[in-house]
Order: sequence, then C-alpha cells, then structure tokens
Amino acid sequence: MSRRTLLIVEDESDLRQMYRVVLSLAGFEVTEAADGLEALRRIDGWAPPDLIILDLGMPILSGHAVAQEVAAREDLRHIPVLIVTASEEELDHLDAACVLRKPVSPDDLIRAVHRCLDSASSRAKR
Repeated sequence: MSRRTLLIVEDESDLRQMYRVVLSLAGFEVTEAADGLEALRRIDGWAPPDLIILDLGMPILSGHAVAQEVAAREDLRHIPVLIVTASEEELDHLDAACVLRKPVSPDDLIRAVHRCLDSASSRAKR
C-alpha cells in the first residue's frame, strides 16, 4: 500500500518542520508550502495530496483563500482540509474536514490527520 501524501501549508518554519517530522515518522509522505500561493502551485504542479494541513494566517495568500480555491475546484474539492490555526474566529463558513486550534501536540496532530482521512474516505464511499 502506498503512503498517504500530506501537504503542510504553514508560514512558521519551526512549526512546519515539527509537523513534517512528526507526520513522516507516523508513516506519511509529506510535502510543504510556506504560504498559500506556494501551496496552490504545489497542488497544481504535482499529484494532489490526500490531505491538506492548512494554517489560516499567512502572508501572500491566506489559508482562507486556499480553502476557498480547493472547495471551488471540481478536481480538488475531494481533498480534505485540516485547518490548524491560532485564530479564535468562527470557521463554519469554510469547507474544512477538521479544525485544530494552536498550540497542537504531536499526538493531537496525528489523531486529527487520521480522523480527517477516515472521514473523507467514509464520505467518498457514500
């Protein structure tokens, strides 16, 4: 079985590195983007990931814009989005599979990734 691929979209490099290490050790194939524009370029340039881990507050192109673009595109809307944010704002308007509030422990991140992937698989089978 091939490893599930994750795209981490986070502008804080230390956090992005921690997520990458934790998720790689958990058996995932991980790629990274430091801002929303880079994330969309990676999604368009490579095979789409199985899950997008998305920070909302980023320079250049926000996580909100990335989430809206993914939800609007027929070829991408099947990809679950796990939002990891320090924002206290209400996020019901975003089409996100899961939401975690920072700070996030490695165990919570791994559990949320599995939960989001399982939830997306369940929806796809209906």
